[in-house]
Amino acid sequence: MLRRPLAGLAAAALGRAPSDDTTRDPRPGEENGKDYYFVTREVMQRDIAAGDFIEHAEFSGNLYGTSKAAVRAVQAMNRICVLDVDLQGVRNIKKTDLQPIYIFVQPPSLEVLEQRLRQRNTETEESLAKRLAAARVDMESSKEPGLFDLVIINDSLDKAYWTLKEALSEEIKKAQGTGLS
Repeated sequence: MLRRPLAGLAAAALGRAPSDDTTRDPRPGEENGKDYYFVTREVMQRDIAAGDFIEHAEFSGNLYGTSKAAVRAVQAMNRICVLDVDLQGVRNIKKTDLQPIYIFVQPPSLEVLEQRLRQRNTETEESLAKRLAAARVDMESSKEPGLFDLVIINDSLDKAYWTLKEALSEEIKKAQGTGLS
C-alpha cells in the first residue's frame, strides 16, 4: 500500500526504486518499465537460470524479481537502492553479500488488509484468499528475531510514510558518514 508514495520518496531522496520484473498481466493504469517490467514466464525463467536476479519469488502463480541490472543502475547513480520484496525475497537477499536494512510494512490486521484489497477491486476470490494466506505468514514471520530491522504498521498512510521516511533518512546519514552516499 506504500508502493507509490515510496517510489516518490525514492525518486526525490534516494535516486529511484528499481522496477521489478513480473510475469503477471498489467493492472489498469500500470505501465511497462514504470510500475514493473512485464515479461513472459519463459524470459524470466531464462534470466533467473542465468543468475540475472538478486531475488525472485513466485506469488499467486506469477514470478516477481529484482534484476542485478536494476540494482546496478541505481548504484551507478551513487544512490541507496530501495527494494520492494516479499518474504521469500528477504530470505534470498539475506543469503547474498548485500547488507541492507530490512523494513516490513504490514497492515494493522488481516481484516483491514482484506477490506483494502476488496476496495481496489483487482482480486478474484481465489487470488484474494491466496494473498490473505500469504499475508498471515508474513505477519507471523515479521516477529522472527533478526528478520527485519523495523516493522511499520500501516494503520495510517501518512504515519507509515513518515516513519519510513525517517528510517531511510537515518540510513542516508549513515551512508554519507561513511562516504557511501
